[in-house]
Amino acid sequence: MRTALVYRALGLGDLLAGVPALRMLRRALPHHHIVLAAPASQIRLITLAAVVDQVIATEELEPVAWTGPPPDVAIDLHGNGPASRNLLRALGPRRLIGFEEPDGPAWDPAEHERHRWCRLLATTLGADADPDDLRLPPPDLDPPPERDAILIHPGAASASRRWPPDRFAAVATRMTLTGAPVLVTGSPAEHDLAEEVRSRAGLPATANLAGSTDLMALAALVGAARLLISGDTGIAHLASALGTPSVVLFGPTPPSVWGPPPGPHIALWHGDGPGDPHADVPDPALLRLRVDEVNDAALRLLSGR
Repeated sequence: MRTALVYRALGLGDLLAGVPALRMLRRALPHHHIVLAAPASQIRLITLAAVVDQVIATEELEPVAWTGPPPDVAIDLHGNGPASRNLLRALGPRRLIGFEEPDGPAWDPAEHERHRWCRLLATTLGADADPDDLRLPPPDLDPPPERDAILIHPGAASASRRWPPDRFAAVATRMTLTGAPVLVTGSPAEHDLAEEVRSRAGLPATANLAGSTDLMALAALVGAARLLISGDTGIAHLASALGTPSVVLFGPTPPSVWGPPPGPHIALWHGDGPGDPHADVPDPALLRLRVDEVNDAALRLLSGR
């Protein structure tokens, strides 16, 4: 059996931004057994996406626990540096596909993430490109999630992408006037941040869901929600994949690189160029976003405008 190994051991948003390329790969290599190296926490969601035949649990820039003969094709969907490429090269693939490889295209730092990986496969495998082919079916869980909630997600991996909690709380307070339940989501590490937003907004204690939902439960909740309001982080990509309306607050990275696809989404951005995604304070472009414009964007989506 011919095999194709794909390396993308990154975060949730990275996985979802890579779904169009993975679907392209399936069309380009219909007779290959396609294996994805990705974090163990994503395996159930990857299964839901039905884009690969097998997942090998792999943490970022860790060796792949590959067994058997070398893969026929190894594809670096991880990045442009040598670290991920060398991990694949060590497996002895017959062909290695990646940016800056002999038959690979040049890397464009200003290119949108979904378009970037589709272009790589279109160039090297001749596959048809559709960077917006990212939709997933919502998980079917029992018990089902609360429906028609407005989700507020104040967290992000880096401080540079976190809008201040008092502003999120002000938005949450305004959203309660719509009559919809307002819930605050986050990871276990973001529980205190979510609690600050919940408390400032005067929401009931049960509104803080940070740390109480695994990835599949979170996906089900997003899929059943009326609206998501968040920064540029993984849950925003879940909303895009599930077709849930979203208001996404950008800074330091512009939406031209990581923004949502066409649809019921509004990307807010007041930057004049990329900032420092690893800074330990909120990016200036993010701080230029006002509470009233976030509220206005949310109400426009809730009213169908």
